[in-house]
Amino acid sequence: MKEIYLAGGCFWGLQAYFDLKKGIVETVVGYANGNTENPTYEQVCTNATGFAETVYIKYDENEISLVEILEKFWKVIDPTSLNKQGGDIGTQYRTGIYYTDEKDLSIIKESLLNESKKYNKPIVTEVEKLRNFYRAEEYHQKYLEKNPNGYCHIDLSID
Repeated sequence: MKEIYLAGGCFWGLQAYFDLKKGIVETVVGYANGNTENPTYEQVCTNATGFAETVYIKYDENEISLVEILEKFWKVIDPTSLNKQGGDIGTQYRTGIYYTDEKDLSIIKESLLNESKKYNKPIVTEVEKLRNFYRAEEYHQKYLEKNPNGYCHIDLSID
């Protein structure tokens, strides 16, 4: 099993989207690459903690590759939008790819380069080694399963 952490605006929709993909074994929403310990949602929303709403993705690379995961990720975010996705605005809604395996960095950089050719504006999606990740409160986990009419800026029908 492999893992990657993706930030794409509100984590509810990104989790629901990847939960529908073959080869995704587990997803967890949380907060990544911030500067405090054990942040709460309320703290993250102040824009003072440095955290991004992020989805931890565990996947079976025999069924889906990191290349495919990133291709799907690019389809549901605007990588040129700084600190904003859909109706959500703030640094916690920035886009990011956070890796734990150094071998993934070349794949991520190539994917980013290929994606950048589609835009006239620079891509602002950050690519960083994962420094920290804190699981979000339980009510955020699988939020759209629990609340089928909940807000989501992502079209879950996109393959």
